[in-house]
Amino acid sequence: MHPNPIFRAADRDQNLAYARDRGFGILAVCDGDLPLLSHVPFVLSEDGTWADLHLVRSNPIVRLLKPAGPARLAVSGPDGYVSPDWYGLEDQVPTWNYIAVHLMGELELRPQEELRDLLERQSDFFEQRLAPKPVWRSEKMAPEALDRMMRMIVPLRLNVAESSGTWKLSQNKPEPARRAVCDSIEQGSGADLSGLAQAMRDALD
Repeated sequence: MHPNPIFRAADRDQNLAYARDRGFGILAVCDGDLPLLSHVPFVLSEDGTWADLHLVRSNPIVRLLKPAGPARLAVSGPDGYVSPDWYGLEDQVPTWNYIAVHLMGELELRPQEELRDLLERQSDFFEQRLAPKPVWRSEKMAPEALDRMMRMIVPLRLNVAESSGTWKLSQNKPEPARRAVCDSIEQGSGADLSGLAQAMRDALD
């Protein structure tokens, strides 16, 4: 993530709240010279000290843990290209604005008996956002199908020892230039550009 302190001003609570709300990230574990990566949903505890997730049993990360090891969970938010023309300033260069939060700690295999509860908590977290649709429950599945699925995956917990966040929202530019980017960035390239523009406006208020 960008090292400039002006982009690293968010406190621990803000970073953890963002990661908790997002609930999806890239899990990275070292294996020799190359990292192993897996895209995973997760549930972050209220105090931010642990994140629960699951992986398919055949995932190489599972075999690497034996039964625990250091890991990083990278949570990406909106991002977008920033054209130098948008600033209204001379001698500018292209860049990219984004929000990202990293959670670091020890990743451990958890007892298989915890898997059902983990899956229920994960699905409830996201299903409740779909109201007024009734919340999906695992009881809707045939017991044999549910048991078969659960044998294929394993529960894990990342014990979060450290967190950091980068909120790169043009804070290193004068306010008029930042507002000009807010007005233009939704027409550019990136992911969730409206969310990025809103985050930039919030940072100005």
